[in-house]
Amino acid sequence: MSESKLRTLSLDFAARIIHLVKILRERRETVVTNQIGRSGTSIGANIHEAQYAHSKADFIAKLQIALKEASETGYWLELLHRTDYLTDAEYKSLSEDCTRIRAMLISSINTAKENTK
Repeated sequence: MSESKLRTLSLDFAARIIHLVKILRERRETVVTNQIGRSGTSIGANIHEAQYAHSKADFIAKLQIALKEASETGYWLELLHRTDYLTDAEYKSLSEDCTRIRAMLISSINTAKENTK
């Protein structure tokens, strides 16, 4: 998949996370809400920032940060599901998107690393 597809998917995912944060705040959940809000929106921000990297190493570093944020977001999603803040269907949908982003990031990072050799 192209970088454009990754940027679009991560932006759509961030919008879903913001919507989730609104719902969690209405339910008075405060422990995880801020964490998932930060990590879930940071993924796309780092992907977007990578397109203006100063070097190939900077590009890879930005994508690696996005990957770490996606991994963290996956953890928060699982925790919200286990504590009944997310239904099975909500969790499955969000988790699948997060996993898709992680797979695309891993592929992009590996490709970028191969192109630096």
